[in-house]
Amino acid sequence: MMKLKKYIVMLMIITAASLCGCRDNNGIMNNGKISEETRDVFAMDTYMTLTAYGENAKDAIDEAVDEIQRLDDMFSVGNKNSEVTILNDNGSEIISDETAYLFETASQIYKNTEGSFDITVYPLMVEWGFTNQKYNVPNQKKIDSLLKLIGTEKIEYDKKQKFISVPEGMKIDFGGIAKGYTSQCIMKIFEKNDLTGGIVSLGGNVQTYGKKPNGDSFKVGIEDPFGNEEYVGILNVKNKAVITSGGYERFFEKDGEQYHHILDPKTGYPAKSGLASVTIVSDDGTKADGLSTALFVMGKEKAIEYWKQYGIKENFDVILVEENGDVTITEGIESLFSSDRKIDVAKK
Repeated sequence: MMKLKKYIVMLMIITAASLCGCRDNNGIMNNGKISEETRDVFAMDTYMTLTAYGENAKDAIDEAVDEIQRLDDMFSVGNKNSEVTILNDNGSEIISDETAYLFETASQIYKNTEGSFDITVYPLMVEWGFTNQKYNVPNQKKIDSLLKLIGTEKIEYDKKQKFISVPEGMKIDFGGIAKGYTSQCIMKIFEKNDLTGGIVSLGGNVQTYGKKPNGDSFKVGIEDPFGNEEYVGILNVKNKAVITSGGYERFFEKDGEQYHHILDPKTGYPAKSGLASVTIVSDDGTKADGLSTALFVMGKEKAIEYWKQYGIKENFDVILVEENGDVTITEGIESLFSSDRKIDVAKK
């Protein structure tokens, strides 16, 4: 239900940015405006919407849909023939360039965030039931045993040969970074097809290309994690990924307590960081995806310190929504973010 809600909310934003009309042979609509193609897709366990503007909009969307399916087939742990599943089953493999890129990116985020983002938490996700909706609160003994299998640094990797070896019992999952990589790949497709603009929403992952047909930037709503309002605020962006992670996205309740799906790799339990959601605004969808999870686990103070250390180098900004409702943004997006709320601005 939460995924459907997020899909509907983002679809409203995308639809508001779209144009309607019929194309002629030059890719221009009869009313003289740039042509548009929109497609809805369900893949990677989430609802997606893709919109493209330009003469080759339909070709670009067709290619993007094929790309989504290809990457889903490659990275899905639910697909017995995926490269990730084969690696997990065999324990070692020579991996493709794309899988190597995801592993290297994930490993760097793991290192820089001191383990707050970890692709090896999959066995814990299974135990909690977040992979199949058979929810369960593991006992401490079980969590302690699984924590022994957690830690990206335990994986052996030969970068030159792209050979990876995973210790027995350990499983990896790129679910926390694959959608960001997918949106990044779609942007390359949009560029190749010489589009004037486009926007994709892959669940909580939004990425924009170029500009709207009227020349304006795209408006991306930052969802209110508490559901009190539709949005915390609106971002005006061009050529940016806007990727959000929050405990409100997937959760279950048991004995009056709520458990969300963002696990702290150090404790094995849902992260209790005081944050309700984290949004990363970046040129790079892949890194933004991993960082949104990592900074959520880290909490406000460490997240801001991380931004101060790496924000300029890695070109990203942050929107933090705390459990008490307070909102903090970093100074790089101050002029791009509008909200009816009182907003604190973190500065370097």
